Amino acid sequence: MTPKQVLEFAKENEAKVVDLRFMDFPGVWQHFTVPLSELEESSFEDGFGFDGSSIRGWQPIHASDMLVVPDATTAKMDPFFEVPTLVLIGNIVDPVTRESYTRDPRYIAQKAEAYLKSSGIGDVAYFGPEAEFFIFDDIRFESSSNRAFYEIDSVEGIWNSGREECPNLGYKPRHKEGYFPVPPMDKFQDIRTEMLLTLEGLGIDVECQHHEVATAGQAEIDMRFKPLIQMGDQLVWFKYVLKNVAYKHNRTVTFMPKPLFQDNGTGMHIHCSIWKDGNPLFAGDKYAGVSQEALYAIGGILKHCRALCAITNPTTNSYKRLVPGFEAPVNLAYSSRNRSAAIRIPMYSAAPKAKRIEFRTPDPSCNGYMAFSAILMAIMDGIENKVDPGEPLDKDIYGLPPEELAEIPSAPGSLDEALAALQENHEFLLKGDVFTKDVIEKWIEYKIENEVNEVKLRPHPHEFFLYFDI
Repeated sequence: MTPKQVLEFAKENEAKVVDLRFMDFPGVWQHFTVPLSELEESSFEDGFGFDGSSIRGWQPIHASDMLVVPDATTAKMDPFFEVPTLVLIGNIVDPVTRESYTRDPRYIAQKAEAYLKSSGIGDVAYFGPEAEFFIFDDIRFESSSNRAFYEIDSVEGIWNSGREECPNLGYKPRHKEGYFPVPPMDKFQDIRTEMLLTLEGLGIDVECQHHEVATAGQAEIDMRFKPLIQMGDQLVWFKYVLKNVAYKHNRTVTFMPKPLFQDNGTGMHIHCSIWKDGNPLFAGDKYAGVSQEALYAIGGILKHCRALCAITNPTTNSYKRLVPGFEAPVNLAYSSRNRSAAIRIPMYSAAPKAKRIEFRTPDPSCNGYMAFSAILMAIMDGIENKVDPGEPLDKDIYGLPPEELAEIPSAPGSLDEALAALQENHEFLLKGDVFTKDVIEKWIEYKIENEVNEVKLRPHPHEFFLYFDI
């Protein structure tokens, strides 16, 4: 849409207010609302002011004024607000210099797309994330100086098989047995379908929805692949829709990678491909039907995976999922079918247009704009430098002898390790000024000060179980 078309769209839908949205540095959608009368064609250049010092990881208090400039192509009507509300995603701009803000995740994605085109490697990079999540009935948690706990509940939780429910009708998926059962074992079919239809009502193409492996309402809804920025926009809508549909049904959705002990964590496998002049760059006659460029792209991801994890798996909780020996995609290898490898080449279709690589290590706690951009930069680095990914790993990794398994490199075991890897290896992200040094330094600083150290400093509840009687 053009700015003029957005104003017409708002009128047609009887919008009364405009919600302006943008992504903060760690990856949470932010918003504020203005009357529709404040939105003019000039607003799409002039923008709207706000306090940038109150946004996590952004401006200091002495330079707090910032602008959000709405992007007319992002216009949608909010499906949840009582008052008809036009939603516009914006880009962040300095009000004095009118320069785009380096720490705006959407701007990073815009630069990544531009760098791809300028490189001559391709015209468009497609991304298709498979974002898993949990639907819970209840969540309570506390972390204070003398008390720390969390408690999760779900009507589907196998731990409730003996609970008085007046009556308890059973049908609760056992640990690791939640993949694809029909109702009444699957109790969230209707909610997931409502999520799917709400997404489609917003113009977001969805391929499927289903229950996932874990007990207690683990689920997955897959969006059809889209170009990088468009998928970044869709991923924030995706999380917003799922949380609000669940909330409407008195339930809650979390994208936390590992909320449950002793069951599967939540990943976000990311399918990637590059096209040039309308042709798929990753289709060819090499291993599993991919091209040499695709193999170099895999080499780039594997080479930089430990640093990428600081962005694609950016929470301390992410590494409760990425534990060797538990079917997690921690092995820095590639395969056509082996799901314990960090990269898989899907074999559902032999059609050239379907050829892509699937990076399985990431999880949905990440900031999509930054994660997709970082992955693209690793792919491009691999292609530009002809990085050899080595031989594919088609063996059962968990059946390998220890000496052979030891030769396979692994993803980081903690956020500390991932951030240290990013500190040592980030030159590939700086190409084309896509990620600036300011962004890398602030990301590492923010994560260490606000997450790594905060978790390190606190006694863990299980430590009392282990050590109180020492």
